[in-house]
Amino acid sequence: MSNLPNKCLVDTNVPKTANKVLDPASIPDDLTHCVLACIEAVEHVITTRSLVMDSGDEIYDEYRRHLSMSGQPGVGDRFMKWVHDHRWTLPEEDRITITKNGNSYDEFPIHDGLSNFDKSDRKFVAVANAHPAKPKILQATDCKWWGWSSALEDVGISVQFLCSDYVKAKYEEKFET
Repeated sequence: MSNLPNKCLVDTNVPKTANKVLDPASIPDDLTHCVLACIEAVEHVITTRSLVMDSGDEIYDEYRRHLSMSGQPGVGDRFMKWVHDHRWTLPEEDRITITKNGNSYDEFPIHDGLSNFDKSDRKFVAVANAHPAKPKILQATDCKWWGWSSALEDVGISVQFLCSDYVKAKYEEKFET
């Protein structure tokens, strides 16, 4: 997956999916490629220091709820440790201020197709929208994002699906039946 962006936001399910490699027997066949893509994405972000986050630590706090701060035992946990150790050394322009407004953010784009967007994921979109470069959001397994991708594109936000075949199939299974 050499087409990973120079600047990006990382949805929490990317490092969580990377951690699945700890128990290979539990990985469904249709998710094997996805786990490897998430490992590669996490390694890329760490190596290139390409992470974009919010300055108020909302994304960081979500990572902490789902990943181990010790950096062990998985690749996703190593990502958490790296974020902890380096978030304040990332370029200032990649630590974006977003303003909470009820269950959303002032920086969350207005679009009819995004009116039902998950409240818990709005911070990623708000940060991408507020950043001057509109960095891509890396997404692994949350199939709801597939349904919102066109509306996000309409407002200039790009989602890079690391597991597009998997996500598309799950979206069709859940929402188009």
